[in-house]
This record gives sequence, C-alpha cells and structure tokens, in this order.
Amino acid sequence: MTVERDLVYATAGGADLALDLYRAPQPGAPLVLYAHGGGWRHGDKADGSAERLAPMAAYGVTVASVNYRLAPGAVFPGPLHDLKGAVRWLRAHGPRLGLATERIGVWGASAGAYLGSLLALTPGDAELEGDVGGNLGLSSGVQAAVHWFGQSDLVVSASRSALEARLLPFAFEADLLGVAGPGDVAGRARGLSLLSRVTPQAPPFLIAHGDRDRVIPPSEGEALHHALSRAGVSSRFELLGGAGHEGAEFDRPGSLAVTAAWLRAVLG
Repeated sequence: MTVERDLVYATAGGADLALDLYRAPQPGAPLVLYAHGGGWRHGDKADGSAERLAPMAAYGVTVASVNYRLAPGAVFPGPLHDLKGAVRWLRAHGPRLGLATERIGVWGASAGAYLGSLLALTPGDAELEGDVGGNLGLSSGVQAAVHWFGQSDLVVSASRSALEARLLPFAFEADLLGVAGPGDVAGRARGLSLLSRVTPQAPPFLIAHGDRDRVIPPSEGEALHHALSRAGVSSRFELLGGAGHEGAEFDRPGSLAVTAAWLRAVLG
C-alpha cells in the first residue's frame, strides 16, 4: 500500500482543494472517494489515515480521501460541488494515475456521509453539479455508496427538544445551509433530504450505524435504508452493537473487511 498526498484537484474560493490517494497493492483495484466527517465545519482528508484509510487500501480498495470547503467560509451547495468536482477530476486523470475510474464508489462518515450520499443520489442534477475543477464533459456519477453514521434528513437531525439542545448544542445543519439557527433549517433544507432524492436508478448502498449513537440516531440510517429498499435499490444496513458516533468499532478489522469486500463486489 502506498500513499500519494496533496494532489490538487481544483481551486475554489481562492484556495487549492486536494486529495490523498491510498493505493491498494492490487492492479486495477476498485476506487472509492472518501469524505471525512466533522459537522461540515471541521475535519481534514488525513483524518483516520492510519486506522481507517490505509487499512481499507490494504484490503484491496484504493481510497481517494478528499478535502472539501468547510463552513462558515463555504455553505451548501459548495461542499457538494467540491466532491462532484473531485469525481470528475479522478475520471479525467485516471489513465495517467493508473486508476480504474469507469466505476467509482463514494464513502462518507457522518457529515461526509450525507454529502457523499447526496452526490450518489443526484447524478446529472444541473443545480447541484457546479463547475468546481472543470472537466464538465465527464460524469460525476458514482456506482456505489457507503454511508457511515450520517444524516438522511437535515430537518429531522436539526430538530432537537430544548433539553436535547442543551445536551447537544450543535448547529451543524444551520452552518452548512448558511442560516441563522436550527429553527431556520426547514425552509432552506426543503428538497435536500436524502429520502426525497431516492429513485430506482440509485446505486447500491451500504449503510452502517452504531446502536449507541447519540449524535445522529440510527433511525436516520434505517430511514435511508427503507427508502432505498422500497424503491427497489440494493441496500444493506449494518447496526454495530455498542458503537457510538465515530466509534472505534467502525475501524476494527472486521468492519473494514466487510466494507472493502462489499465495495470490491459492487465495483469489481
């Protein structure tokens, strides 16, 4: 397994956007774009390098871990435009880099899971495509999606009781959408629920959530799984016992091996 760091795929908002490439040892290994978590305000493409990204490559899946613009400097749809631009860049430069880019997966954790899943569910959507990085003649569509403990409906995840708001005083959804607070999310988030974007043409999904997640409840992942299943889309839901949000259980060999095997089967 080798790593190539800081490959610039675009310039947006006056700053370079880059990705790190974790190459699987097998020639022609399937390729997945990874979007980190951090509530759309924090995080970096190097997060989880040793315990998550490098092991995934060792299991036979090449990982392109991508930086995208963060709030409050950038709001939706900017981060989604960045991810779509990264997919197009990978397809444009795949032959030079020796990557298998005809079929690409997307894998996201927490906030990155929401963005990656929305990417997977909106191929060819002119409003959400953007022009980050150019290569507009190439597709930003993906053929598999891995959704780890992410939101499926921003309105639901932002709707906390007064007590919940004191215990979990987050305003992540409002930050992403560029509104004043959680109470304003509903008006801006209309049409951005993953559930409303599901169609029979969606790619296969692997959804994993911890049963002790107190930040984003597992019902969010279950709702996405049921919506996909009702539409006739191949969807697998994994509930990890004892795992909280970003729990170490997700990075254990068994979990990573299952995820890698699923990606190899779907993209191979």
